Amino acid sequence: MMAPHAGLERRVLASLDAAPSRVPVVLGGCGTGRTTLLHGVADRLGRTSCQYVDVERAASTPERFYHAVVSSSPFVDPGVARGEVTTPSSARDAFDRTLAFFQRARTSDGQPATFLLDEVLELRTFENFPGLRQVLRELVQAVADSPNRFMCASRYVARAHRVLRDAAARFEVVHLPPLAVADVAAMLPPGEGMSAADRDDLAVAIHALADGRAAYVRAIGDMTASMSQRGGDPISAMTALLTSDGGLTAWCGYRYEIRLHRARGYGALKAILEILAEDEPLTLTAISQRLRRTPGSTKDYLSWLEDVDLVVARQKRYSFADPVLRLWVRLHARPMPPGMDDDAREVQAYALARLPQGEPTMAIAGTAGRKPWGIIEID
Repeated sequence: MMAPHAGLERRVLASLDAAPSRVPVVLGGCGTGRTTLLHGVADRLGRTSCQYVDVERAASTPERFYHAVVSSSPFVDPGVARGEVTTPSSARDAFDRTLAFFQRARTSDGQPATFLLDEVLELRTFENFPGLRQVLRELVQAVADSPNRFMCASRYVARAHRVLRDAAARFEVVHLPPLAVADVAAMLPPGEGMSAADRDDLAVAIHALADGRAAYVRAIGDMTASMSQRGGDPISAMTALLTSDGGLTAWCGYRYEIRLHRARGYGALKAILEILAEDEPLTLTAISQRLRRTPGSTKDYLSWLEDVDLVVARQKRYSFADPVLRLWVRLHARPMPPGMDDDAREVQAYALARLPQGEPTMAIAGTAGRKPWGIIEID
């Protein structure tokens, strides 16, 4: 299947290659293909020449975000001595270091760095921390003054326009348009025994049902193909996807909630969940020390998490209420999406910790009595 908005890749790359380079800011609603476009640009540039950062996943506290970006970067910072690692003294210091890294970073051969910042407006959550009240304005100014190259994306179109209202002319807003019927046809999975006319009719129907959004096109197209032998059609496929446990129900529910949960303390709550994903159960004191916040404020954050059943406390030690959600946080609360090896390794560790002692060993070793759900081996 063809990637959506393939033509926009060329426009974005031309903006990045211009002299001086422009800053494309890709805007579009949920499911329009922003992230796919960023990953396509990253593949064209080469993963050692650019750094993709999923700000929505990685932004918790300014200190942890700074560490996550720098520790996963292919770039070097000429302003920091090799091997020099210091802990930021405050949220303000951590954000200043992040901006300095964005401005100064270079590739290993000394060329300007390219940063691809997905859901960049999520950095606004840092404005809940002391000393940080104009985070987005500071970021825009730092990007405008930097010799490095940047591409940004956001689902919040109106908010992005407000942020960029007084920005330098270097910023170039790129609106993602709905897919055309021809784009939808190119994205559909191959259909056995389907004539060209039938495929065109199917593309028209899915385009209408999906409102031209790439994520919906993929979901409906794939479900239609999987149901085709049972007489499936796009309407039946969309109906199945919107059942209580359907794929679109989960997808839409997540994006509905994410718009509602932009409250004070949001970043700190994510940080606590990241801390517990790394190690649990932990006491209030241990969490507050790792969060670098007072026990009083940390207790408030934990009470908010308990109130929505995200964490539970047993014998004054906190842990995730849902172990599968903890596994998801371990895999996805990071700047880069996990690879296949990351998935396999984390799921294997999760299964080893939860399955009866003898059975995982048999499954891995391949001894007699191997179960059909045996744990995946990693070479």
